[in-house]
Amino acid sequence: MQAAAFTDLVGPDGVRVVDRPDPEPERGEAVVDVEACSINRHDLWILEGDSAMVDADDLPFVSGLDVAGTVSAVGPDATGVEPGDRVVLCPNETCGRCRFCRDGPENLCENFSLYHGGLAERARVSADRLVALPDGVDAATAAALPTAYMTAYRMLQRAAVEAGDRVFVPGATGGVGVATVQLCDALGLESVGTSRSPAKLDRVRDVGLDRGIESADTDEIEAAIDEPVDAVVNHLGGEYSKLGQSVLRRGGTMVVCGRTAGGTSEFDVADLFLGHKRIVGSTMGTQPDLQRLVELVADGAFSPLVNETYPLAETGAAFAAMAERESVGKLVVAP
Repeated sequence: MQAAAFTDLVGPDGVRVVDRPDPEPERGEAVVDVEACSINRHDLWILEGDSAMVDADDLPFVSGLDVAGTVSAVGPDATGVEPGDRVVLCPNETCGRCRFCRDGPENLCENFSLYHGGLAERARVSADRLVALPDGVDAATAAALPTAYMTAYRMLQRAAVEAGDRVFVPGATGGVGVATVQLCDALGLESVGTSRSPAKLDRVRDVGLDRGIESADTDEIEAAIDEPVDAVVNHLGGEYSKLGQSVLRRGGTMVVCGRTAGGTSEFDVADLFLGHKRIVGSTMGTQPDLQRLVELVADGAFSPLVNETYPLAETGAAFAAMAERESVGKLVVAP
């Protein structure tokens, strides 16, 4: 089979299509013929050498978390799926032994990790991590869901928002940003989002953004938000964390999941405790979250925004588009 491997951690130019043996499923595993695999900032960080998970000793490395396709083979003791099933993978990898695995939610696992290997024609996965796809949910749509939409859905749960609440989404045109906007629309929440690009804001308005602020300047954005928000979904980090705290109402919650704008942030400590505000971290979501998202898509509540689909040979171009920040919505590779 062919796979798009990272052969050098230098960015998009480090991607090469290589030949690899066809995978065979072991106990509890399944092999999926990959029809679509979306890419994420997580993959790009690895490709740019900005991840502690992968270094030069691991090359060539095949990334890709968000796999959708058709089961082609199952190993011994693999339950719940059989050849011919259309599926999407929950990329969570958990130990199953720690107290968080026992009591939940699973994404708090002390040994939490993520699946890699979807940027290939076939992927060997844990059979119990596969979620069935209903008729009408195509592979590219399904592949857009796991990382971005599962993360956004869990963040909204952690913020304990209710219908009618106001949610601030800095960077509303990124993967998690778009996902948050669409889920806000589906769940009856009001969204306020930002981007420096008017064209990209218009694209996100088309999928549910209630109010767009055309700026990347935190002072300008704060001045433009005329009333406090109930929650902040912050996938940027950096200076946007202090901004998010500033625009929160008393008792509001900011949930942080990323560091695209910077790995450290400043907070106003007095405002934090006097305003009874909460700042919480969140990583990914749970497999039941993904199952719920598949159901919402099947019911027509929303459809993930897919910006462009690339053949396997153009995986490097997909990462170049992500690095250039010109796209709105998910970028999907179709092996």
